Order: sequence, then C-alpha cells, then structure tokens
Amino acid sequence: MAAKDKYVAYISSYTSGLGTKYGIRIYDVDLEKGRLTEKQAVEITNSSYAGISHDGNTLYSITDAGVESYHILKDGSLEFLNEASINGMRGCYLNMDQEDHFLVTAGYHDGKVTILRLNEDGSIGEITDERYHKGLGTAAGRNHVPHVQCIKVSKDNKYLLAADLGMDRINIYSLDHETGKIKEVDVIHCDQESSPRHMQFSREGRFLYVCLEQKCAIDVYEYHEEDGVPEFTKIQEVSNSDEADSIGVACSALSFSDDYEYLVSSTAGENNAIVFKVDKESGLLTKKIQLPVAGEYPKDAALFPDNRHLISLNHESDTLTFFTVDMDAGTMVMNGPELNVSRPNCIVFHKLS
Repeated sequence: MAAKDKYVAYISSYTSGLGTKYGIRIYDVDLEKGRLTEKQAVEITNSSYAGISHDGNTLYSITDAGVESYHILKDGSLEFLNEASINGMRGCYLNMDQEDHFLVTAGYHDGKVTILRLNEDGSIGEITDERYHKGLGTAAGRNHVPHVQCIKVSKDNKYLLAADLGMDRINIYSLDHETGKIKEVDVIHCDQESSPRHMQFSREGRFLYVCLEQKCAIDVYEYHEEDGVPEFTKIQEVSNSDEADSIGVACSALSFSDDYEYLVSSTAGENNAIVFKVDKESGLLTKKIQLPVAGEYPKDAALFPDNRHLISLNHESDTLTFFTVDMDAGTMVMNGPELNVSRPNCIVFHKLS
C-alpha cells in the first residue's frame, strides 16, 4: 500500500424511529491514527447493507423502497443516481456480478432472491428474475421459514449463492448473463440449526467462507467445477466462541482485509472481534485475535486497509469503537474514544483514485 493512498469509509445504518434521516455516513479515513472523521451524511431510509461496484464507480444500498444507486465522486462523496423496487419486503444484503451487469439482493423477511439489471452509468434497471425460497426448516422460533440472509456471486461469475439462515442451507444458482435469469443447480447443506448468515469468497474464488450465526462458527469450503457442475467440499470448521454452549452467542460479521491476508468475524453476546490469518494456498484459517469490542452486538467489524487498526460497529450500543491491532502479539488495544452512530449495520472502505 502506497503511503499516499487515501480512503473513505461508508457506514450504513437504520433510521426509522431513531430521530435521524441519514442512513449512510461518509468518513475520511486517517490510516496513521486508525480513526474516521465524518464528511457527509446521506438521506436514505434504513440502509441495512451497502456495497461498491467492482469498477469502484457506484455505491448500492438496500433501502425501505428497494435499492438505491449513487455515483461515487472523486473525493468519495455520493451523488444520487436512482432508486428501484425489488418487488418484495425490504432486503438485507446485496452483491454485484463480477462485470457489474447485475445487482442481486437477499430478502430476509420474505425469503426472496431478486436479480436486477444494471445500466452503463451504474444506475439500476429492471428486475430480470426473482425467486422465493420454499420449505420448512427446524420448527422452532424463527428457523422454520426461509430467510435469505446473504447473497454472493462466485469469482468466476458463473454461480449465485444464497445463504438461507432459516433453512440451514446455501442454494446455488447458475446465472444467465444475457437474460439475467437464474436456475437452481445445487445446494450446500449446513448443519441443522447452524444458520448460515454471511459468506465471503477468497480473492481468486477457490475458497468459500461461511459464517454460521447460531452455531457461532465458520465453515471453509474448497470450490471447483466438475463437468459444468459446482462442487463445494468442506475442509475446515473453526469456532468463534470459547463457550462450550453457544446459546446466547451469535456469529455476526465476516469480512476480508484489503489484501485478503486476514478474515475478520465477530460475535454478539460475547461481543468479541475475531481475526483469522488466511493460508492462501490451503484456504485454512488460524485464529490470531479474539477480544472484546467494548460495545454491544458488533454487527460488523473490519480491519483498516493497513491491517494495523480495527473498527467495530456496535449495533445495540449505537457506537463505533476503534482498536490498534498487533497480529504477531495477538493484541487489540482501544484506540481513542467511541463515535456515536444509531444502529450501524456495515462498513465499506473505498480507495480514492
């Protein structure tokens, strides 16, 4: 990383009933100090998740009415492009295919996968396909109906993976890049009552990491294609909790460091951040840090682009907390005062060109 690299960070949050109309906040990033300074607040309702296109030009966010698109200006500020309906209840996650031709969204409340076409300028076009997950999971509490919690397009751009937290499975669809239609081709069955919540692919896409909310663990899969069929082989499971019984503890976040050397996760209940070293050859994880975040329900946690600082988004205590990390020593030390943000959901770092 060049010393002069400049970054901004986007933090999405809920707004309803919280006395604020600003669902996205933009911060200048001080890499040296490991701190954020707010520079702009964007009016948007209940931004439950935001993501940036692969070309770095557009930010997309979930909102009550569906999805919104913003052009990213040179200084990292946002300029509204358009809004589009996802023809269902409010979504909880979004992702783009590798060529930024399609936006895909996950519906927690209605168990729905929605595909929308993207226009040349990054604005959102029409819905090309939609799919409701069906079935009954474990008949206890919320886990008896489909809840699509996360959606990812594989790095080879062939498959769309939808993690269904209610059904303890990941549905795998092929994506037709002409029509924007999807077709179910396979399913990854996770352990019963494990609740797959978030997924991340390794940089080159050979490994898939799945954060299991109820089981409070991360499953690692090796991915390859065999005769035009996707194959996911489980190669590791690591626990995110030291408790023998993980009731009351839930695995929440899952994010890669900028250089894909580290994988960051977090737990609600124990309120810890966990940092794993990633072996890029084998895909296997080794735990480096597992320490408290000084906040309630770290819904997202991420390393700064220099891997020397960490931020935790504490959803229930309405705070951002900052830490200086030392991977070799396995330490994480509080770095300055907390910042207040109502119900923060996710953070995205963006390198300015």
